[in-house]
Amino acid sequence: MTKPIFRALAVLLFLLQPQTLMAQQTAWIQIEARPSLTEAQARARYYAARLPRVNGFALGTGWYAIALGPYEETQAKAIRSRLRASGQIPRDSFVADGRGFGLRFWPIGAGAAPIPAPAPAPAEQTPQTPDQPAAQSGSQIAPAAGETPAQARAAEARLPRQAREDLQRALAWQGHYAAAIDGDFGPGTRRAMAAYQQAEGFEPTGILTTAQRRQLMGDYQKALSELGMKRVVDETAGIAIELPMAMLKFDSYDYPFAHYNGRDGSKVRAILISQRGNERTLIGLYDVMQSLAIVPRGSKGDKKRRSFTLTGSDNSIASYSYAALEDGQIKGFTLVWPAGDKRRMQRLIDRMQASFTALPEGVLDETMRRAGADQNIDLLAGLELRKPARTHSGFFVDSAGAVVTLSDVADSCRQITIGDERSARIVATDETLGLSVLRPDDPLAPPGYARFREGAARLNSEIAVAGYSYGGSLGAPTLSFGQLADIRGLAGEAELARLSVTTLPGDAGGPVLAGDGTVLGILMPKPDDSGRKLPGDVAFMTNADAVAAMLADARITAERAGPAAALAPEDLTVLAGQMTVLVSCWN
Repeated sequence: MTKPIFRALAVLLFLLQPQTLMAQQTAWIQIEARPSLTEAQARARYYAARLPRVNGFALGTGWYAIALGPYEETQAKAIRSRLRASGQIPRDSFVADGRGFGLRFWPIGAGAAPIPAPAPAPAEQTPQTPDQPAAQSGSQIAPAAGETPAQARAAEARLPRQAREDLQRALAWQGHYAAAIDGDFGPGTRRAMAAYQQAEGFEPTGILTTAQRRQLMGDYQKALSELGMKRVVDETAGIAIELPMAMLKFDSYDYPFAHYNGRDGSKVRAILISQRGNERTLIGLYDVMQSLAIVPRGSKGDKKRRSFTLTGSDNSIASYSYAALEDGQIKGFTLVWPAGDKRRMQRLIDRMQASFTALPEGVLDETMRRAGADQNIDLLAGLELRKPARTHSGFFVDSAGAVVTLSDVADSCRQITIGDERSARIVATDETLGLSVLRPDDPLAPPGYARFREGAARLNSEIAVAGYSYGGSLGAPTLSFGQLADIRGLAGEAELARLSVTTLPGDAGGPVLAGDGTVLGILMPKPDDSGRKLPGDVAFMTNADAVAAMLADARITAERAGPAAALAPEDLTVLAGQMTVLVSCWN
């Protein structure tokens, strides 16, 4: 009696196998696939409240399918058409034969219970025993060792479209795929698969085996889990986007930004951009963004008529900004990331960009300001303005934009800029005089440049010093008026002259002008002599002859002019403003 009982038990176990049950059915309408059991159960519950014959099956790829059925194939196609037309199921729902379905998770508790209306099992199918598990279609558990490319392709073909798209996303995350996420495995996807296989030490066939898909998706899901990727719908800003919320938390609104700051003081930040505007507003935003500390100096900009991007990095952070104008609204985002993690940041940007949605309803209002925020000239909408390490004054000396300034501008400077942050380089330095000549990296036509005084000026004549007394805070140079006290330095230095004028450290490097607008020399820093304290109105300049000789050594011809009629103070102010420039040192 033992053998008959055993045979009966084996047959019963066979009949309860999910794969056997699937093979007994004719057709299913697969309506969704979800990457987690919790999500799939929630969606199955949703559909079960609205439609009959809702079932859920594990696909073995880490995904879970929700399907209606079973039906006869003709009946399944007709029902699918009707439900799609009425909007009750997604338009990408399709009729499947169920061979790729594994264990049933819905209805909850159904497990391997019989499915309604089974069809006879194929006669050639043989029972499976616990020591000989059935290979699930599309499963990430590898089938028999040595899965051939043909077997891998067959298993791949049974993957739902969403799983195929996620494979492309995972390949993109690994840096192997850069084309559209469309679920179609064309030549680009095959090349990406081969690149992934080669990077992981597999044979580069361009067709991922079941085990390789499992490894790829496992690494991808682990990376996303570490970041805590979550779709954030900010209805106030009118933006939906995926953000790494394991690393971020919402902070505040400060027009035109929604601030998501890093947890535990990390350098990670995300800023959502939301404001009403037009093309001029977009250009203004593009310029303003480049003045912020979250956009490193030298960031590469791509400005178009209705959108822009900014990408850059320094020794501390890397950042990416995007904004676009549509229907009178400008929306976008900025991601700030620690420097040195370029690969992960780029994958994150790709995902944020792909998920970014400008919602038609919701845009930040100009009255939205951070509650209790102090007004601070160094902040813009809650973001710190970028500031140079130090500044000097300087002035243009020819029509091509050459600038003379103090030589210590080069000390420990990663970058030098002149005027409105135009990059410049040092082309000549005279250490004895303490002066340097700068050339702009890009062509520049200055609004005015120096005409150096021919011959010495009269003692006690009126002079004016132009300079950026307060760095760039005022946006224009100021004039300090005084007198020429001596045509030599205190120790008789021929290249120096002594002035009687009250100046500030920021004025050093600026031009000293006679009343007719000609340049008498360049203002020098006050001497550092700890043993003596000079009166507050004592200042020194390197005279025009010494500056002109230095320029000649640098192959720059200084324009010279003799004395002329004195200018009105307002005209002298305009002239000084045209030639005087702010020189900034950036680190």
